[in-house]
Parts: sequence; structure tokens; C-alpha cells
Amino acid sequence: MANAKITRDQLSGIRQTAALHYLRVAPRKVRAVADLIRGLPVGEAEAQLTLSPRRPARPLLKLLRSAVANAKNNKQLLPNRLVIEEIRVDQGPMLKRFMPRARGSASMIQKKMSHVTMVLAETKQPLAERFTITVKKKVKQQKASAKKAAPEREKKEEAVRPAPKHAGLFKRLFQRKSV
Repeated sequence: MANAKITRDQLSGIRQTAALHYLRVAPRKVRAVADLIRGLPVGEAEAQLTLSPRRPARPLLKLLRSAVANAKNNKQLLPNRLVIEEIRVDQGPMLKRFMPRARGSASMIQKKMSHVTMVLAETKQPLAERFTITVKKKVKQQKASAKKAAPEREKKEEAVRPAPKHAGLFKRLFQRKSV
């Protein structure tokens, strides 16, 4: 797949910034995913992030969708003209933890965090969309769960049946206590 990266002279002056702070993934790992989408149109970047199996892809996708929604609502920019002009991943604070080691010693574990800044810019001409991304809408299933709960109660009532009154020969021969 050839990446259709956009040059600076194709951009207009309007920009939209979105930031994600304290992402609990190491910056080195986030940068690997961020490098995939830098300079891509929003539709292609969303397709890349949706199909990427890497862990930082989901938070970056959420950040991208937030930035597009902000550009659309706050600055009235058209989503089919937006391009990721800049994506910057900086290191956030580190959580320092210790792991016990041999002979009573301990080694330090650094749980690193990332700060991600994404800048979207508008192009002068609308870009041709190469992908169509369908977002699944969440469906409330309260009614279905209420219907399922009622039959389960009936099944439980049917399952609890009184035991037959006569105990079998086996029970009479192998009793716990002698009579």
C-alpha cells in the first residue's frame, strides 16, 4: 500500500491540536505506531490504526477521532480535507517499582508514560477517500437481558425436584452408620 503523504504547500493555514497525556505505554512503543500515520489523510490514518495489532493503536485512534470531532465542531473544518500534519510523542513521568531478585537484592522497574500531541491541518482541496470506515454503534441490551433472566428462573425451579421417597438398595447397604 503506497502512503499518500501530503506536503506542506498543499495545506491551508487552519490547524486543530489534540493532546493525550499520561498514556501508560512507553514512548518508544507509541512512536513506532505514530510514525505509521504521520502525514497521512485522516481516513487512511484511521484505517491504519484500526487494523494495527499494536497496543498504542487504540488510544491513538481515540485521540485521532477526538481531534477530527473537535475540528468539525469547533472550527467547522471538513473531515475529508484533514491531514495529520504533526504527531509528537514525549515522555511523561515514570512510575518506579522494584522487582525482588536473588539473595535479597532488588532491581528497579520503570513504568514509563507518554504524552502525545497531534496536529491536524486542512488541505486546500478535498482528498479522495480510499477507505470507508464503519463504526459499530453500541446497542443497549437491557430488554434482552430482562427476557433472558425470567426463563432462567423457571429452569432453576424445574431443575429442583424432590428426590424419590424410596432410597435404593445401594444406599441401604452402604450407610455411613450402622442401624
